[in-house]
Amino acid sequence: MKKLIGSKIRLLTGVSFLFAILTISNSCTKSTAADMPATGGTTKGSGGPGTNEVWIQGMAFTPATITVAAGATITWTNKDAVAHTVTSNTGLFDSGSMSTNATYSRAFSTSGTFQYYCKVHPGMTATVVVN
Repeated sequence: MKKLIGSKIRLLTGVSFLFAILTISNSCTKSTAADMPATGGTTKGSGGPGTNEVWIQGMAFTPATITVAAGATITWTNKDAVAHTVTSNTGLFDSGSMSTNATYSRAFSTSGTFQYYCKVHPGMTATVVVN
């Protein structure tokens, strides 16, 4: 009888462990464009970032490329449950660690293309285009 109870406990422990691994694995999956809310020209409250806004959501920057006029300020908002950064590939800017709902703003005064990424999750990349 003792052996049977021990087997059930090991089975239950194994199933619980597998469930935890699958849950963590699923939460780290990068979303595709089809999974993301509509962007580009949207306004706040319409399901996506507003003008000159980037959301950090689903382990991605949305939109992945944002185009603004010189002198514009872009605001990034972390909507994920994990910390992220907004870090220029060239060291021009770095938000530092941003917790959930934290924001970071930066004005872009000169024309150019500025690529950036998340230091915590280097696979997360995006681009700012300034005209």
